[in-house]
Amino acid sequence: MLQEHGKLVSGTDAVLESIKNNKVKLVIISKDISEKSRENIEFVCTNNKIQVIELSTMEELGKTIGKRNRAILGIKDESFSKRNIRKI
Repeated sequence: MLQEHGKLVSGTDAVLESIKNNKVKLVIISKDISEKSRENIEFVCTNNKIQVIELSTMEELGKTIGKRNRAILGIKDESFSKRNIRKI
């Protein structure tokens, strides 16, 4: 689902940096992300008018992109994010 090269970032720091640089169009967080991280991400996304979707576990999100556990993914491409919202 989310394997298209260059269209996503993963990890809290990378996603927050990409949001700061206006590159993220959609954020996906895991169901088991820490409460502190969830609040921080949701605050930043709300202030930047970026939709946040809760989906799956860290292990499953990581597997989706061929990596180890991931609590957060940032989709950078608008059409890619729209396609994946419809799939979800």
